[in-house]
Amino acid sequence: MIVFGWNILTRARIMRGSAMTNRGIPGNSMRTILLAEDDDAMRQYLVRALGKSGYAVEAVDRGTTALERVQAGERYDLLLTDIVMPEMDGIELAQRVAVIAPETRVMFITGFSAVSLRVGATMPQAKVLSKPFHLRDLVLEVDRLFEERAAREL
Repeated sequence: MIVFGWNILTRARIMRGSAMTNRGIPGNSMRTILLAEDDDAMRQYLVRALGKSGYAVEAVDRGTTALERVQAGERYDLLLTDIVMPEMDGIELAQRVAVIAPETRVMFITGFSAVSLRVGATMPQAKVLSKPFHLRDLVLEVDRLFEERAAREL
């Protein structure tokens, strides 16, 4: 795991993540994101942007690895997943995570607009962000997702 400023090798599989405060808001617990993205450059790009925005991010390169984390009992506030990945696509991953950890929110990122239609029918609660997108837009959508949840919990 790479925590901004320190390098920590935690497992045989090297993952990239960050541990920073939750958007600098006192009293809020740190929001954790499980990122499943098979493209190395995109994964690093997203980890950096979300980490700089105050989120703790654990990133993996495939859906099966993400599912193993959740099955092992690790809990995340958000599953941010690409839809098209080897071994297990993001939609199947989200469906399986919903059974194990129904409190985990889901956001899909995809370069295929036709896939977005399938997501809407399969996972009506999920957000979809189509590539290409600006990192600012991603962070705003993630912020919005957590703000919506906080408002419902009041």
